[in-house]
Amino acid sequence: MAITTATTAAETAGLGERSAAVGRHPVLRFLLRRIGAGILTLLAASILIFIATNVLPGNAAEVILGRSAQPAVLHHLDGELGLNRSEAARYVSWLNGMLHGNFGTSAVSVIEGRPDASISDSLGSPLADSGILAGITAVLLIPLTLGLGALAGLRAGRRLDQLISLPSLVAGGLPEFVTGTVLIFFFFTLLNLLPPVALLSPGQSPFSSTKALVLPVLTLLAVAVGAGVRQVRVGMVEVLQQDFILFARLNGISGRRVVLRYALRNALAPSVQIIAQNLQYLVGGIIIVESIYSYPGIGTYLVQAVTSRDVNEVQAAAIILASLYIGINIVADLIVIFLVPKLRTSMA
Repeated sequence: MAITTATTAAETAGLGERSAAVGRHPVLRFLLRRIGAGILTLLAASILIFIATNVLPGNAAEVILGRSAQPAVLHHLDGELGLNRSEAARYVSWLNGMLHGNFGTSAVSVIEGRPDASISDSLGSPLADSGILAGITAVLLIPLTLGLGALAGLRAGRRLDQLISLPSLVAGGLPEFVTGTVLIFFFFTLLNLLPPVALLSPGQSPFSSTKALVLPVLTLLAVAVGAGVRQVRVGMVEVLQQDFILFARLNGISGRRVVLRYALRNALAPSVQIIAQNLQYLVGGIIIVESIYSYPGIGTYLVQAVTSRDVNEVQAAAIILASLYIGINIVADLIVIFLVPKLRTSMA
C-alpha cells in the first residue's frame, strides 16, 4: 500500500511539473490552444460535410444501376453500402473509421464487385499529384508575392508600382476558369506550345510530362499572386510610414539598410498571414484548376466522386482538404509569433 501511494504521488508530481512547464511556456500554451480549436473546427467541418453529402440527390447505386433498376436490387445494394442505416449511426461509424485512418470503401467499388478496395489506397495517387502541383506553385508563389509586393510598396505611386499593381489587380480579380481559358487560348490555340489538358495515364508521375504542369501552375499563380501582391504592397507602405523608419533615416542610416533591416522585417509578419491565405486558396482553387485541365489530382477525384454520388469518397476528399486548410492556419500563426517578439512578450 505504501509503495502504491508513493507511486501515485510521484505520478501526480510528474503531471504537476509537466503542467507547470506548459504554463511557463506561453508559445506552447498557445500551440495547444490552437490545436484544440483546430480539432473542434475539424469536428464541426466533419458534421457539415456529412450533412452536405447526405442531401445530394440519389446515391451511387442509383447512378450506376440507373433509374430503371429493380427496387429489390437497389434495396439490397443500399444494405451492402450501409445506406439503410440512420444518419447518426453512419456518421459515428465514419468518424470512428476516420480517426483510425480508415475512410471506408468506395461505393462504386462495392457495386463493381471489388468490396476490398480501400478509399485510403485510392487517395494516395491523387494526393501525391495534387501535392506536386501545389508544391511547385507554393515554391514560386512565396518569393513572387513577397518580392513584387515589397517592390511595389517601395515604389508606391511611381511607374514601377503601376506596372506591378495593375496586372495584379486584373489577375487577382479573374476567376480561375477565365484565367485558364485565356491561357489555353494563348499557349495552345495561338502558339501551340502547351497541351490544353494534362495527358497523364493512371499512376503516371506528373514529372514525366512537365508540360502538363505548366498551365495549371500558371493559372494558380496568376490568381494567388495577383491577390497577394496588393496586400503585401499595402503592408509595406504602412511600415514605411512608421515613426521608427523616419528616425532611422534621420540618424543617417542608408536607405538600403533601412529597407532590408527594418522595413522588410516588420512587413514580413503580416505578409506571413497573406501567404497563408494564398496557400489556403490553393486548397480550394486546386479543385477548379484540376477540373479545367483534367489533372488527375484530389480535385478531379472529388469532382468524379460527386458525379457518381460516391458519398464515402466525397467525404474522405473533403475532410482531407479541410484538415490541410486548418493546418496551414495554425502553422502561419506560429510563424508570426516567432517573427514578432512583442507577441511572445504579450503572452507571458
